[in-house]
Amino acid sequence: MSTDINQLIERLPHKERHRLLALSEPVTLALSQVLSEAGSVTDYVYFPTAGFISLVAVTDGSSGVEVGMVGREGMLGIQAVLGVAMAPLHSLVQGAGTAWRIDITAFQRELLDSPVLQSSLQRYMYVLMVQLATSAACLRFHLIGQRLARWLLMTQDRACSDHLHVTHEFLAYMLGVRRVGITTAASALQRAGLIEYQRGSLIVLDRAGLEAAACSCYAAHRHTYTDLLERQ
Repeated sequence: MSTDINQLIERLPHKERHRLLALSEPVTLALSQVLSEAGSVTDYVYFPTAGFISLVAVTDGSSGVEVGMVGREGMLGIQAVLGVAMAPLHSLVQGAGTAWRIDITAFQRELLDSPVLQSSLQRYMYVLMVQLATSAACLRFHLIGQRLARWLLMTQDRACSDHLHVTHEFLAYMLGVRRVGITTAASALQRAGLIEYQRGSLIVLDRAGLEAAACSCYAAHRHTYTDLLERQ
């Protein structure tokens, strides 16, 4: 996947791409920056070009659990395509980077004038729906080690790097499990020679092995993305 571009914008025909970028401003995404709170009114939509954003579901005052991830393959604020300004999830920057930011009112006006943009984003909305649904099932049915491998693969896809900076505490937060569970799962992946992990620095050593260790959710989501977006 190419770096420093947004895949959704890049695939638009020249005219539509130019019009959308004319409405956009480049912004920096800072690590741990909160871009929206669940239930809050959305002022902007974001098309990441580098870095990535976690979508976190929070209930009853809990710290929450990650249910989705948005990088340069997608956008934050997809609910605007439905004419809804309210954010459904808590979103925070998981990997620092950059994005194109567009005022939601200007974005919705452009949607009305661009059937091509509407069609592209409706396809992406479906892909994101599949990711959210898959995450819920994965949380319920799959082992921590499988889920950790899936999360690392999804993160590596968006970071475009074998080197990731994560702590056990952060991984426990993202996966909604206790820290001891992450420690056990990460140690097993390291003993298998799939990763190297030390003091918050993680290196993916064996991508193919990590894919084999992950649950089927990762491959299923990749197939959906390829079929709906890359082959459109």
